[in-house]
Amino acid sequence: MADPTSPEPTFSVTHDSEPSKTLIAGFSSFGLAGLTAVDYLVDNLGLEARGHVRTNGIPSITPFEKGIPRHPIRLYGGADVDVTVLVAEQFVPPVLGDRLAAAILDWTDAVAVSEIAVLAGVPVPHGPDAHQTFYVATDDYRAARLDDGSVPPMEAGFLDGTNASLLERGIDSPLGVGVFVTPVHAQAPDVEAAVRLVDTVESTYDLGVDSEPLASFAAEIRRHYEDLAERIDEREPDGTYDRMYM
Repeated sequence: MADPTSPEPTFSVTHDSEPSKTLIAGFSSFGLAGLTAVDYLVDNLGLEARGHVRTNGIPSITPFEKGIPRHPIRLYGGADVDVTVLVAEQFVPPVLGDRLAAAILDWTDAVAVSEIAVLAGVPVPHGPDAHQTFYVATDDYRAARLDDGSVPPMEAGFLDGTNASLLERGIDSPLGVGVFVTPVHAQAPDVEAAVRLVDTVESTYDLGVDSEPLASFAAEIRRHYEDLAERIDEREPDGTYDRMYM
């Protein structure tokens, strides 16, 4: 039985400078491909922490590096890079995805962010030919970023959680939203899937990111992300928190 004295889960965004018009996000989910990809973007582009998403009322984690703690959901930017990157190490169950998305969207509305790109892995049965990135995107995002046909559309299925809420807002608003998805395997992180997402971001935004060092980068953080994956499995067994199908 739920504890009636427990606070309702809430999310709020704090950012200490003007963000870019484009937000690229990766969330903690099966395979950790999207999270690994955005973490790598931050490292490769030399971005700095510019803000965070504060959570209240849900079990939290406090990641740290070299003894220094940091917020589990962080925003990064850089003077010479025209994107803001959201790195969400905190696992947020799909049932709370709408609340997290609402906080992000309230912030993007207030600071005039015009488009959001989400990087994600999906645990679907697939063969070698499906080892590529697909998109699910609003009309305006497709026109602005995907008109060259280099990224194919995901044929059919559905999204839930935060990704679904972000896309739904984009359908009926000027906000362009694109979710880039790639099949993932159970190991965490799925490095090959993360490489595919990084390469897709590079081809879409021309940031000057080299994905070659990603394998060694992922090896350095594998233990950290394996521990995170174990926490996710304990809370959402059998991958039930990500229910998108090709």
